[in-house]
Amino acid sequence: MTGESDIDDSDLLARAVDGDEESFTALYRRRQGAVYRFALQMSGRRGIAEEVTQEVFLAVIREAGRFDARRGPVLSYLYGIARNHVLRCLERDRPYVAIEEEQEGEISKWAAVEDTLGDLTRGETIESVRRAVLALPTAFREVDVLCDLHEMSYADAALALDCAVGTVRSRLHRARGMLLEKLKAKKRAFA
Repeated sequence: MTGESDIDDSDLLARAVDGDEESFTALYRRRQGAVYRFALQMSGRRGIAEEVTQEVFLAVIREAGRFDARRGPVLSYLYGIARNHVLRCLERDRPYVAIEEEQEGEISKWAAVEDTLGDLTRGETIESVRRAVLALPTAFREVDVLCDLHEMSYADAALALDCAVGTVRSRLHRARGMLLEKLKAKKRAFA
C-alpha cells in the first residue's frame, strides 16, 4: 500500500473491514500509541494499558461495522472503546488492588530521574500532576485526559464518552478546579 500516511483513518478502517490487512496494520500503527497513553493515563498501570490497547483493536476487527463516520472521527470511536475497557478493568481489579500501593509503584516509574536540579524539580512537578489526575473521580479524569492531555475537542470527547458537549465542558471545568486544589494542597504541605 503506497502513501498510507495520506489516507485518513476512516478510509483505513473501511479498507480493514473489507479485509485489507495492510490498512488495519497502518491504522494500528497510527493510533495504538494514543490509545495506550489514554489507557495508561486513566488507569496508572501499564498492564491495564497494554490489555486495553489489545482489546480495542480486537474490537475493531470484530465490530468495525459499528463505526459511523457521521458521528465523529475514528480516534473518538477508539477512545470510546478504550474507555469502556479501562472502566471494566478498574472495576474488575478494584476489590483486589490497594490503589495507593499500585499508584505509588506505577507512577514513580513515569518520571525519569534527571541529573540537574531544574530537571529534578520538573520531574517532581510532572509526577505530582500525574498523581493528582489519577486521584480524580473517573468521570472527571476521563475528560481531563481527553481534552487536556490528548487535546481533543469538546465534541470529539463527548462522542468518546457518549455524553453531551455541555457535560464535557462542565466536568472539565470541575476537574481543573479539583486538580488546582490538589496541587495547591501539596504545595502547602511542602512549604
